[in-house]
Amino acid sequence: MKLRTQQLSILAMGLATAACSAGEQGGGSTIEPAADAQATIEEAEKPEIEPVETRNAYFGDLHIHTRNSFDAYIFNVRRTADDAYRFARGETVKHPSGFDMTIAGGPLDFYAVTDHAEYLGILPAMNTSGTELSDLPRAKDMFSTDPEKITEAFNEVGSSVRSGERIEEMYDRPLMKSVWQQNIEAADRYYEPGVFTTFAAYEYTSVTTRPDDAGFGGGNLHRNVFFRDAAPDRAFSTLDSTNPEDLWDWMDEQRADGIESIAIPHNPNVSDGQMFKLETYEGEPLSAAYADQRMRNEPLVEVTQVKGTSETHPDLSPNDEWADFEIYDRLLGSYNVSATDGSYVRQAYRRGLELEEDEGFNPFRFGMVGASDSHVVGGAYAEDDYWSKVGIIDGVPAARGSIPFPPAKSWDEQPDNSITRNADEWFSRWSAAGLTGVWAEANTRESIFDAFRRKETFATTGPRMKVRFFASLDFEPGLVSDPDLVSKAYDTGITMGGDLVGDGSSTPSFLVWAQRDANAAPLQRAQVVKVTAAGEQVYDVACHKGEPDPETHRCPDNGASVDLATCEPQSDGAAELKAMWSDPAFDPSERASYYVRVLENPTCRWSTWEALENGTPPRPDRPKTLQERAYTSPIWYTPGK
Repeated sequence: MKLRTQQLSILAMGLATAACSAGEQGGGSTIEPAADAQATIEEAEKPEIEPVETRNAYFGDLHIHTRNSFDAYIFNVRRTADDAYRFARGETVKHPSGFDMTIAGGPLDFYAVTDHAEYLGILPAMNTSGTELSDLPRAKDMFSTDPEKITEAFNEVGSSVRSGERIEEMYDRPLMKSVWQQNIEAADRYYEPGVFTTFAAYEYTSVTTRPDDAGFGGGNLHRNVFFRDAAPDRAFSTLDSTNPEDLWDWMDEQRADGIESIAIPHNPNVSDGQMFKLETYEGEPLSAAYADQRMRNEPLVEVTQVKGTSETHPDLSPNDEWADFEIYDRLLGSYNVSATDGSYVRQAYRRGLELEEDEGFNPFRFGMVGASDSHVVGGAYAEDDYWSKVGIIDGVPAARGSIPFPPAKSWDEQPDNSITRNADEWFSRWSAAGLTGVWAEANTRESIFDAFRRKETFATTGPRMKVRFFASLDFEPGLVSDPDLVSKAYDTGITMGGDLVGDGSSTPSFLVWAQRDANAAPLQRAQVVKVTAAGEQVYDVACHKGEPDPETHRCPDNGASVDLATCEPQSDGAAELKAMWSDPAFDPSERASYYVRVLENPTCRWSTWEALENGTPPRPDRPKTLQERAYTSPIWYTPGK
């Protein structure tokens, strides 16, 4: 990210510390894998996995960084891909600030390290004595104790990533290919079919800048790229091209050679309106070929993560009472506010349907996933056990703005400096999120990747609630209480991510089934969000107490609240919500997409938990509570011919 001059005080505390301590915290060669790495599981040793036809829910994080990312190492991150996988398996690892990190909720089912491909592993090598890179004057500045030199050297890296213009003396392709191979090998070491799935993956880091902004702040067009099994010998990055359409061309070339992959865009909310704009990267009109290529390579989008939620925005959905949820709108490395138009998923669904009506193609038929974007190898998914994402600069509550800066105990005494401004503009607005859920036949690369491809996925903001969503023109009456519900729903309907073709007259039935996370809050309501070219509507379809009002389509208030003095919940909720629902405004001639949103009862936000633990009032300009939620991929309805 672009670091500004006014941030030098935090750099003096943080970056200089990182530079001085690098050798003490694992600043050696990045070529060797961790000593405690598991042995590679050979193909002959892989157990036979019995597939489950009705599919199980598996949870994972698809967006994790290690020391090999340039914007992790500079903030004192020294942990490796092996550490990331050990964290996901339930082991404890150290945060750059020195405290222990252990995953909330128990081990995950799948995980992916997605280090930035740009200058992959270069900064660790620059900070390793005896390497050619460490002898560069740029390396001396990057790892000096002078914050101004560190800032200038690091800014040049950020500018290179943004522009795509290589810093030739740093562009050591053999080293980057070697580190990429290390990450592939780490994924292979920890892949245990039936127990824990890993993917070779990386992040492609495209940013568009505003004409009047000379800094790094701009539209986030990053993608995480995942390989089903075999991976290429190098990763395509913005140093090859800043145009994501060139990334798709490269992925198509790899696919032709038998290497299957998908890319997942993340943080559309800070794309400055660029992620879902109605033109190509170069400003040309969209086309059917563009839509086909985009959907072939990008069937999913990351809808929630630490930098906020990208479902919708109050300005785009003024009639949705739950639209104002964890809204984060600052451009990358900037205090500038991102454009709302073109940056949110629900609007993209509507735009896609409009294009389909008018032009016959839809480039926005993607499913939804969630992730953390942690840069410290482990995601902070729980509100009551939060450590943000960057490293030493947001590793303590005061730095992320949940408590007044010491020695102040009152928000009226909060000083105004670069640390508190970063907390105000960035860190205090971030979220404890998120995870991806998939419905797959087995916990294997093949099954989980195929679930990605067919978009049988759902995103959560952290809890591991399970959500099923089916639709059909001929579900049997009483199916919702049938013990063979799931198998019959698969047999006679289609599930999330799929297409339902109408017959010209029949009204479809939608089956919604959500189950709570036993380690999280109970459920309050399940909703269906309907999107058409003409607009949108949110329907409550299953309630903790009572039935939805037929006029307002809202559940009765279940009285759920939180005691802010203790963060204890003050009411109960549902362990599961299940309903068969039909759209009361259904038009068989109208294209539509439908997705499910499930809301838990209110709980304390992470910033409130930290204030409570510190004995200070919660931050007055941030929500004190929130309602954790899940989002399914849509089901698209197409009128019959």
